[in-house]
Order: sequence, then structure tokens, then C-alpha cells
Amino acid sequence: MRKEYEVVTMENRRQPIVSVLGHVDHGKTSLLDHIRSLGSGRQASVMDREAGGITQHIGATEVPADLLNELCSPLMGGKSFDSPGLLFIDTPGHHSFSTLRSRGGSLADVAILMVDIHDGCMPQTVESIRILKNSKTPFVIAANKVDRVHGWQSVRDRPMALALREQTKDTIGYFDQKYWNLVGSFAEHGFNIERYDKIKDFTKEIALVPISAKQGEGIQDLLAVVIGMAERYLGDKLTDVDGAGEGTVLEMKEERGLGKTLDVILYRGSIHKGDEIVLVTQEGGISTRVRGMFSPRGMSEMRDAGDRWDDSDVAHAASGLKVSAPDIDGVLAGTTLRVVKTDEERLEALNAANNEANLSIELDEEGVTIKADTVGGLEALAKELKELDLPIRHATIGKVNRRDVRSAENAKDPLHRIIMAFATDILTDAETEIEKSENGVKYISSDIIYRILEEREEWVEKRTKELEEESREVVVYPGRIKFLPDHTFRASKPAVIGVRVLAGRIHVGQYLLKEGVRLGRIKSIRSGQDTMKEALQGAEIAVAIDGVTVGRQLEENDIMLVDVPASHAKKLRKMDLSAAEKEVLEELMEIHRKDDHFWGR
Repeated sequence: MRKEYEVVTMENRRQPIVSVLGHVDHGKTSLLDHIRSLGSGRQASVMDREAGGITQHIGATEVPADLLNELCSPLMGGKSFDSPGLLFIDTPGHHSFSTLRSRGGSLADVAILMVDIHDGCMPQTVESIRILKNSKTPFVIAANKVDRVHGWQSVRDRPMALALREQTKDTIGYFDQKYWNLVGSFAEHGFNIERYDKIKDFTKEIALVPISAKQGEGIQDLLAVVIGMAERYLGDKLTDVDGAGEGTVLEMKEERGLGKTLDVILYRGSIHKGDEIVLVTQEGGISTRVRGMFSPRGMSEMRDAGDRWDDSDVAHAASGLKVSAPDIDGVLAGTTLRVVKTDEERLEALNAANNEANLSIELDEEGVTIKADTVGGLEALAKELKELDLPIRHATIGKVNRRDVRSAENAKDPLHRIIMAFATDILTDAETEIEKSENGVKYISSDIIYRILEEREEWVEKRTKELEEESREVVVYPGRIKFLPDHTFRASKPAVIGVRVLAGRIHVGQYLLKEGVRLGRIKSIRSGQDTMKEALQGAEIAVAIDGVTVGRQLEENDIMLVDVPASHAKKLRKMDLSAAEKEVLEELMEIHRKDDHFWGR
């Protein structure tokens, strides 16, 4: 029989927050679906924790202690779980674990890393390992899909300890082969893993639990290990149940009948309807009041809850909830929600929110441009770049916009003219800006950080070779061309027009000037069906020009000059040029010396 003080201890502890992460199709959804189904037949309504059901909140599934003890007690040697239960957070997107934080640390107390026992470590598995290392989050490996091992005989909801004993020798041989492949893969990433039932010291080895999420085999074993980790590692970390609430914003949504709402994981204290809360936007901290709090009714999932929402007056850590409040446009995902009761608390919370908005990323005068969908995501990408000694010039949250493109364009180092976007999209006008860019801006986007890093490395290698080739090119000669009437073949992206070379020569890659203003870059030169690198005085050819539109920057009969670099102009003055070339060079010097008196000297 449990002692009275043990009950009090349990009531003063919050439930551990458990995140499930791993590669796409390795069984995350199947596992969470099975967990959601636990105890569903025990009652009509599962909202009542004391009745032994499971409460499904916003992006979260709450498994109460009495159900866990019922399922796992035989595997825990008859011991009871001292916390109220486990809160599984169902985050939007595999990358989101890295964006979930509580005061700079990981929001999740414990993690389950899902791995397909047949596929082993895949790209998102490696990414997950990286995240777990950086966040120092204790985790257990769930080796899923054992039911697909050759010869495996499945029994629904059977403990894995029993399942392993009831397979044939040949089947165990196939299983062991898959298992040792996993051991080797994780060893390459610096992790020493062992099957959960063979571990003597959980501080020295990472537990691997074979499971079948589809059949429910091994789920009891997995939950028992997670409970054991929570009891072993968390201790006093679970006592922050009193006081003003504090949580992490998962995302902002527009909900039918509710307007704009926030999906929140409350990890500390409590929150009431009507409470004043401080939130984080890109502009800094804002203050508003909770208009309503909601959770899907019964076992409804947030994705299909429709209008089946239950109104809540209060929520306690740890829990998932949907918060409705005025003026929450621009609230950043991955940032902190703080409940405040006094003027002093409001001031302190606003200062903390302002610090979050300012980001803890060191920026340099020269460097690359980075974007992400959340604060945590941006910080995660920045951390990886710092380890590569790659400076960051511009870092913001949200979709890639024209300002980001211009920032990348203005980088002095050509290898810094790159935008790396983690788990976010690019706006149409920014795409157009990149297409028009004269400085060759590169855009890379992925939900996996190391893929961004790999693609950047490939681009740097390619771009370095291109720059070397460009540096070996001959001197840019002056040239003058005329846009021939009725010779518009394409208006933009790129503009393709017919021209006559009036003086000097033109070459692919050179920039053009019109009335002293730089227009765009010659992308290609064609004469009939033939592609050319260069065209000389007197030639009538078709040129493709990036960054201009006929009817805007260009009109028929316009005269354009080849823009010569200042260093080349200095060399050209010493060279034997034709009279026409000298004339063009003098015109260029007159144009540029309006801004730089020493240009070409």
C-alpha cells in the first residue's frame, strides 16, 4: 500500500514531457496512434484522468499514471510511477524538436527516437541524433517494425520480453542481424546502445527497445523504460507545478469559430482564463489576456477535432492547450508564453521576451544569410554554422523575403552570397529578386539541417571553380551596342533582344550600362542557331540579358555600354585599342569618375 506522503509527492510533481522523433515513415505516427488508443475502452469519456483514461490535448497525448502502472507494473518489478503520468507531445514536423525550448533548454524531458529496424540510420535519424546530442536530452531508441523480420510471429499488445522468447531460432538470427547493424550505425555517431533487457547500468548505455507500433508489441516495454528514465534522470526537474504558468508556443493557427489561436505546451505552473500573458513577436514582447482555452473533446485529434472543442477555465503543467487571445498576430513559434500577475512580473516578462526576439545569435558585418520558421530552428542552424567557423551576417525568422535577398547580394565575399533556409518557404517576390540578382545569390532550403550544410558545401566547391575561371578570363574590353527595333524575342527572365555591336566587343558574363545606370548581365549570345562567347564590332546578334524587362529598363533603339571593371580600365589605358574602343573607354571613365575621382587611374 502506498504511503500518504507518496501521494502528496505525486501531486506535487508534473508529468514528464516526452517527444517522439525520427525519420519519415519509421513509425512515429503509428506509435502515437497506439498510445492514444490505450485505455480507450475503459470509459466513455477519457477527459477524466482519475477514471484512468487518456486526455488528448492540443498536439499532446496525456497518459495517466494509473494506466501506466496497470500496463507496466509487471515490467517494473511491481514499482509505481511517482509522477501523474506522461505527456507525449506531437509536434508539427520532424524538425520541430529542435525548436521546442524552455528557457534555453529542450522542452522535452525525455525523447523516443524511432528507427526502422530494417532501414537503420536514415537522414532524419542522423539529424535527430544531432539534435539529441546538442540538447543533452535523455532518450531511448524504439527499433520499430520487428513484425516484418522474416518469420516473426506477432501477438497484439504482447510484451517484447515475452515476444523474443517465443520466436524460432532462425527468426532470432534474422533479428540479431538487424540489431547488430543498428548497434554499428549508432556507434559511428558516438553512441553505445544495448537491448533494454540486457542493460545493467542505464547511465553508460542507451536502451534500445524492439517494438511493432502496428501490432502494439513492445509498447509496454517502451513505456516502462521511458518511466524508468524519467524517475532516474529527472528528479527535482518535475516539481515546477506551482506559480505563474510558462509554456512554449508550438504554432499559431486560424481556427474556425475561434479566430487566431496558439497551440501551447505548458511546462511550468498554471494558466487561467482571463490571465494576462506576455508573448514574443519579431518586434519584441507584447502583452494580452487569455480569452479562452480549449482542448479537443474526448479522443478527437487536433487535426480532425472540427467544432468538437471543450472549453477549459484552467490548465496545469504539464499539458497541451489551445489559447485564444486578441492581438496575437506575429507571435513566433518556439518562443515562450509567460503568465504575469503584477506590474513587476509584466516588466520582467517583457524584458525576457525582448531578449528572445533579439535572438541569441552572434552576427558579423560580413557573412551568410539564414532563415528558419522558429527561434529554436534558427538557433539550431546558427550553432551548426558556428562549428564550421562560418560567419552570419543576417538571421531572421519567417519566410525568405526580398530584404533577405538584398542582404545576401551585398555580401562582399561571393561565397557568402547565399541564403540558407531551415523549414521555411520563400516568397514569390524574393524568388524573382534572386532570378534578377546580378551578384549570383544562391538559395538553399530543407527541413534537415545537415542537408542544408551538404548542399552549401557542394555549391561552395562549384562556385569556387567558377570564380577561379572568371579570374583567369582576359581583360574586359569596352563595347557599345544598340537595341534594334522590332527585335524583341523575349521581354524578361531573361530579356532576349537583337542588337548591333557599334564599337568594341561584347562577351558573355559582362554587365551593361544605360545612361550610366547598370542594367543586367549578358547571359548568352547567339547568331542564328550558333552560340557564341564573344561578338565583335559590326555583328548583329541576339543577346539574353538577366535582370531587365523590355518596356521598363529597356526600349528599342537604346544604346548600352559594356561596363568595364576599374582594374581592367587601368590595364586598357596602356593597351593598343581601336579609336572606337578608346572612345567608349573615355565615356566609361567620365561616367564612373562622377562617383570615384580615381576610377581607372
